Amino acid sequence: MKKKILLALAVAVIGFIGYIAYVMLNTRNHSPADTATYNQDGLNISINYCRPYKKERVIFGTEEDGALQPYGAYWRTGANEPTTITFGENVVFNGKQVEAGTYSFYTVPGQKEWTVALNAAIANWGYSEPDYSKEVHRSKVLADTPESPTEQFTISFEPQGNHTNIVLAWDNAVVKIPVSPAS
Repeated sequence: MKKKILLALAVAVIGFIGYIAYVMLNTRNHSPADTATYNQDGLNISINYCRPYKKERVIFGTEEDGALQPYGAYWRTGANEPTTITFGENVVFNGKQVEAGTYSFYTVPGQKEWTVALNAAIANWGYSEPDYSKEVHRSKVLADTPESPTEQFTISFEPQGNHTNIVLAWDNAVVKIPVSPAS
């Protein structure tokens, strides 16, 4: 009798692990992983994130509008696992000095401005809010509306004189975060 119970338990555990692996692999097909890198003018930045598609959905907006990402709510700034950002040297990130290292990079979208945050704790795969006590940076940036919607979430860099902007673009939102070498 014990052997049958152990066998049934083993089959259930293997089935559960297989299901989780299937979900993780299938989700990546819909939101593929990507890396945005910048290495110029004393800045070495790498951002690992996953790129969801709009797919005719309302992305940013109110809950009443059925938005995928409601205004004022935490967003891991991508899909699947949390977005991470690595600075190869100390930088000034949206006006505040940040030490070299790897951080969780998340946002709180709003209609006219977004909160951007860096956290020393790197969370696991899936949706989970960060440990806010480990935040190393939190600030606001203005949100803009592009000429046309962006179908797939994209992070890029836009050099601007002595700094670069990290550009977040998806649907009807564009956000630019200035980063420069620390003095």
